[in-house]
Amino acid sequence: MLDQLNTLEQEALAQLSAITTNDDLVAWQGKYYGTKRSKGALDEAMTLLGKVSKEDRPAFGKRANEVKQGLTAAYEVKKGEVSRLELEAKMRAGAIDVTLPGRPVQRGRLHPSTQNLRNIAKIFAQMGFEVYRSPDVETDEMNFELLNMPPEHPARDMWDTFYTNTPGVILRTHTSPGQIRSMRELGGNGTKPIRVILPGMCYRYEQVTARSEMQFNQVEGIAIGRNITLADLKGVMGEFGRRMFGGDGQIRFRGSYFPFTEPSVEVDVYLGTATPQARMLTKGTGWLEISGAGMVHPTVLENGGYDPREWSGFAFGMGPERVAMRLHNINDIRNFWANDLRFLEQF
Repeated sequence: MLDQLNTLEQEALAQLSAITTNDDLVAWQGKYYGTKRSKGALDEAMTLLGKVSKEDRPAFGKRANEVKQGLTAAYEVKKGEVSRLELEAKMRAGAIDVTLPGRPVQRGRLHPSTQNLRNIAKIFAQMGFEVYRSPDVETDEMNFELLNMPPEHPARDMWDTFYTNTPGVILRTHTSPGQIRSMRELGGNGTKPIRVILPGMCYRYEQVTARSEMQFNQVEGIAIGRNITLADLKGVMGEFGRRMFGGDGQIRFRGSYFPFTEPSVEVDVYLGTATPQARMLTKGTGWLEISGAGMVHPTVLENGGYDPREWSGFAFGMGPERVAMRLHNINDIRNFWANDLRFLEQF
């Protein structure tokens, strides 16, 4: 019987000495000390105590305890050794070289539309325009009626509108409602000149194409004063074109129609026809519309609190994504809101 204990001890110590990983150490412990589901080899050896004669039982019990204590002590030593070896391996695998430069932190960046909006605001600020904010959710009255489009007016068909479940509440189709709000809030009851731009998001229920989106930014501009003429509008838009596009930026004005301006014009920037993308965006003309504009209609002036016999003004509504397309040779307006990092990381 004692020979079996001695053999068990020698086998256990030999196997323990060869262990180098914690997983093997756990398996060794389960083999000799047992688990919740099974007995270990030491437990099995202790069952031999009942088969030993009374005379030899004390010596066998003493030896069994010595084996168990010896293996326990050896296990604790090996456990510390394995922990040290694994730690050294991890350090070698992921060693930190303090002489190396730190890893660069990837920083967020401004969306290209935001960058462009800030640049536009900066240019108009240099020309004396303030920034005025107006809400995305508007009333039918502000979005249409006060802009010279009463109910059933055919000009409303120019904008495909998102209506809400609340009667008279819509998502604004343009930033032009901000004209009324700015005149009423900043105009001093029709006694003060104003000069503001109104950047913001607009929403239209229309087909999405390479040049048109259902959600897009717009920059409205309005200037009210005495003796303001269409020449002032042309001067402001021309100066904007020179500052935004540089010497190669060609701007043209075309007669148009908007119910809240009279006369009305559209402002185009030249893209050319050298590439298929440019021909597609400009419908073969080489010119891309970036803004609608005109002299503020007398009815709109009255609704804003001004006497049209004494005051006049001009207004424009600019598409900043169209401006960015001209600046960066972007051939599809849908890229701005597709959340494709391959596109966004270029800016």
